[in-house]
Amino acid sequence: MKFGVLVFPGSNCDHDTHHAIGAVAGVPVTYLWHESHDLEGCDAVLVPGGFAYGDYLRTGAIARFAPIMQSVRRFADSGGMVMGICNGFQILCEAGLLPGALMRNAGQRYVCRHLHLRVESIASPFTGGLARGQVLQMPIGHMEGNYFCDAQTLATLKRDDRIAFRYATAAGEVTAEANPNGSLENIAGILSAGRNVLGMMPHPDRSSEALLGSADGLLLFQAMARSLAAA
Repeated sequence: MKFGVLVFPGSNCDHDTHHAIGAVAGVPVTYLWHESHDLEGCDAVLVPGGFAYGDYLRTGAIARFAPIMQSVRRFADSGGMVMGICNGFQILCEAGLLPGALMRNAGQRYVCRHLHLRVESIASPFTGGLARGQVLQMPIGHMEGNYFCDAQTLATLKRDDRIAFRYATAAGEVTAEANPNGSLENIAGILSAGRNVLGMMPHPDRSSEALLGSADGLLLFQAMARSLAAA
């Protein structure tokens, strides 16, 4: 199997993600340049955090038109596994691969800290092997992480078990105080209708080794690898 990490001008977590997959998880991984159409036979694609194209227009709004994203769309539509982390989540929403949008944080300030999130859905290749209600510790670092969608979309996400993670306390309680950005119903990550695309604001790439304060993010990458190995 092989993972691919997209690289846009302004990506700043591409190397973190590459390291977590290759050096820590021990899975072959390559970089995929934004101007290319070639996914190079990758079995999973990761859209990393950062500021793609400087986020000059709106987070993810320019990156959605990158040549590589045309290939990512076809890959996802065919059932390929795609994970978007932070700016990657914003890009996937802008590209229509996930519903809803990421708005400015409710406090109008950049937030960068470790927090807890509760596993809401285990029915995905990203969360297989985890337990529903399990609490993970990961960092965030964003200005536009306030997830929003309309009432009908929210009802669909809840009905179809497509809310992957919610911001929570260390004890797993979903509270207003645990919400760092005003995200609707504390949503920290969602799944596509096919369950093969995940978008999340917390950084599993920055929490893949104990040295970083938590290795919980590695659990997601390992789940992806297990899913591909079993396919």
